[in-house]
Amino acid sequence: MNRKMVYFLTGRIVLLEGALLLVPLIVSLIYRDAGMVPFLITIGICAAFGGLLSQIFRKHSPVIFAKEGFLITALAWVLLSAIGALPFVISREIPNYIDAFFETVSGFTTTGASIVSNVESMSHSILFWRSFTHWMGGMGVLVLMVAVMPNLPGRTIHVLRAEMPGPTMGKLVPKLRDTAKILYYLYFLLTLMEFVLLLCGGMPLFDSAIHALGTAGTGGFGIKSDSIASYSPYLQWVIAAFMMLFGVNFNLYYLLLLRRFRSVFRSEELWTYITVVLAATGLIAWNIYPLYRNLAETTRTAFFQVNTVVSTTGFATADFDQWPVLSKTVLLLLMFMGGCAGSTAGGFKVSRLVMLFKSIRRELRRLLHPRTVSVVRFEGKAVDDATLNSVSTYLSLYIGLFVIILFIVSFQPGFNFLSNFTAVASCFNNIGPGLDLVGPTRNFAAYQPFFKVVLSFAMLFGRLEIYPMLISMSPSTWTRK
Repeated sequence: MNRKMVYFLTGRIVLLEGALLLVPLIVSLIYRDAGMVPFLITIGICAAFGGLLSQIFRKHSPVIFAKEGFLITALAWVLLSAIGALPFVISREIPNYIDAFFETVSGFTTTGASIVSNVESMSHSILFWRSFTHWMGGMGVLVLMVAVMPNLPGRTIHVLRAEMPGPTMGKLVPKLRDTAKILYYLYFLLTLMEFVLLLCGGMPLFDSAIHALGTAGTGGFGIKSDSIASYSPYLQWVIAAFMMLFGVNFNLYYLLLLRRFRSVFRSEELWTYITVVLAATGLIAWNIYPLYRNLAETTRTAFFQVNTVVSTTGFATADFDQWPVLSKTVLLLLMFMGGCAGSTAGGFKVSRLVMLFKSIRRELRRLLHPRTVSVVRFEGKAVDDATLNSVSTYLSLYIGLFVIILFIVSFQPGFNFLSNFTAVASCFNNIGPGLDLVGPTRNFAAYQPFFKVVLSFAMLFGRLEIYPMLISMSPSTWTRK
């Protein structure tokens, strides 16, 4: 294993985090709040630690293979969260480090699960940092590193493959760095569009920035205790629409820019995603109509909550924990599905579900007609057995890890099964709120420190899609071969 390259790139990533911390520092200067010193100290730590790693291991072989890619990704995300928690602790706005680590992991993984009870009391710069972690984690910090840092090794595709969500990862253009730039250009453009539309709807400047960053990263950290409920119907529609848009594969937006409309509108994953969203909205709207007795409000509320769950954002305009069982069941199922591959959403991903169902259908046909040759096709292309096997393997790991984490969290006293189950589902799928004791009007503060750490790693497992974290925890990964 190329250890020097692993530590060198990890150092560069820490330096990048230090540079990004300048943004909330500027916010602190604008609003003249108490965040300036905490951010300066954290930037200094990033510069010292990242610079030290970069200097010590600067003489390295540039070769990166899959093992190094997974390891760099896992180490980077843990370090980013560990250091990113420092401003919360130093400012004393979240004085307990475990709580701050949980909050930061929730930010970077775009989960949105929080331990903060009184969010309105937090300073502007700290609130901005919470949501900025969503924006960085949504598209990926390592993708940003590839886009902005020169002289990186040619095989950094292994790093991007480990960080990007979905069963497969491909280049939009021949050069990997150009691919990363295109993804971030699209990401920034959509974020800016939402920001402008929110401003046009009368939302204050700071609020617009926070909610645009949180929606883009499908994170869900808000600045009010009622999340989005107190904003106007127009603003709720805008945020709901962009939550849905950020759950779409970003490759399709690039195809739109190239005017390849036929390829976009023939996307099987896209139409499955849209169909599920509309069907779930219709079913929930029908189910909750007696609670609202207003078709416009019922539709808007159902559409918002469906999109906040399926895109794994976590904003809320209603306490869906009080809804009928049918509606809560639909939302729970959507938690596991998530958005499209190549989006900023979490969950199992629509593409994997489609391939999984098609694989099952093929096996049923083989049982009935053993001599029939059947090929699974997805997005108009034949899917090879290796990809189908990887989807099945991922499902097995997904279920196995979920059960293990749920079993561990079940030792937390005072929480019932529904609360623990949805807490794990929420963290593992990077959703945010769950049901009952972790519902949309509550938070995760009541969990003991050990279980907060477990749930933090559940978020990391979910955001990085299991393999990087699992491989980094294997002793064989660290042996020299």
